[in-house]
Amino acid sequence: MDNVEKKPLSELMETTMNKIREMVDSNSIIGEPITTPDGVTVIPVSRVTFGFGTGGSDYGKTTDKFGGGGGAGVKIDPVSFLIIKDGVTRVLPVALPAVGPVDRILDMVPEVMDRVESFIDKKKEEKDIF
Repeated sequence: MDNVEKKPLSELMETTMNKIREMVDSNSIIGEPITTPDGVTVIPVSRVTFGFGTGGSDYGKTTDKFGGGGGAGVKIDPVSFLIIKDGVTRVLPVALPAVGPVDRILDMVPEVMDRVESFIDKKKEEKDIF
């Protein structure tokens, strides 16, 4: 593809997309873990929305005259924090409490999983005692 002459619009779009890639990576969504001195680990979780637009024109049949432009936008909203302490993970939402039944169920999943894990551990301990 090195031998192929790039058109100005293609270059403009490629540059715009490369800049978006630089701004948005996986660390923008799931942040770096932060460990406190007392052993609690906090992991930020965000929602990333981005978009871009590019356009141009060749003013006639010659390629020497080109007009174009591009733009991009990124929006990062904090959603929640994962709090890990003594092997137990909790979700601390940043947004308003869930209003719909599906949202409430999704908010309860980590707590239910912790309870099931505790129940299984307790049963294993009882089995080992007898």
